[in-house]
Amino acid sequence: MAAIEFEHSNHIATVTINRPEARNAMNPEVFVRLYDAFHEVESNNDIRVAIITGTGDKAFCAGADLGRLIPLMNGARQPEDEWDNRWVNEVSKQGTYLMGRDTVKPVVAAINGHAIAGGMELVQGTDIRISVPEAKLGVQEVKWALFPGGGSTVRLPRQLPYAKAMELLLTGDLITAEEALNYGFLNYVVEPAELMNKAMQIAEKLAANGPIAVQAIRKSAREVWGHPEEEALKLESTFSAPVFQTEDAIEGPKAFMEKRAPVYKGR
Repeated sequence: MAAIEFEHSNHIATVTINRPEARNAMNPEVFVRLYDAFHEVESNNDIRVAIITGTGDKAFCAGADLGRLIPLMNGARQPEDEWDNRWVNEVSKQGTYLMGRDTVKPVVAAINGHAIAGGMELVQGTDIRISVPEAKLGVQEVKWALFPGGGSTVRLPRQLPYAKAMELLLTGDLITAEEALNYGFLNYVVEPAELMNKAMQIAEKLAANGPIAVQAIRKSAREVWGHPEEEALKLESTFSAPVFQTEDAIEGPKAFMEKRAPVYKGR
């Protein structure tokens, strides 16, 4: 049984963390397979959006496997198999997608259970987030004298009110899905039976839009953050101008005028 399941259909990839017996905790194999899955998302022009979720109804991802990954990170154990070696020599240096490394294409999180530590950091790297009501979210690394180094000190103060972000970072406390929704960290909270349907509905909307425009809008929204307004507007123009020169930018208005669905080719 693969630790990561990968499916691709109709311009949408679904990436599923598949270690329910370990609350979908990330050991070296998960990290490596996750890296490979999102490398495929990035490099395959037929894929326009990805969904990330977990197996089971307990956890989306409980973070790093403290028994396998952390000892490898701090040198307490040496690489023992191909997954360890690839993590040490490749993934740890290149950066894990959604955590130390950003994606180009939009990602929808279907949070099927608790998202804790590294699991919460995966969520922070996504763009649109749907959760089940039972899920709790937070970064608990500080409780184990560890650093939430998958982006939390950068992203969490931007994605939550500063005071709440610092409370979570420094106490290691968790918040409920309803609290996360109220803070604007989640888009929707739905019952488990509706989770993947809702995620797929949103992914289909994204996949139906012009892919070059989607990627440029996403990149601009992330890159201009924190810049003074005048500088941010100039930076935005560097992302917007090339979009208007694409074939898709001709097809979109043409389809609108002809009262038909556009056929985008990503060029």
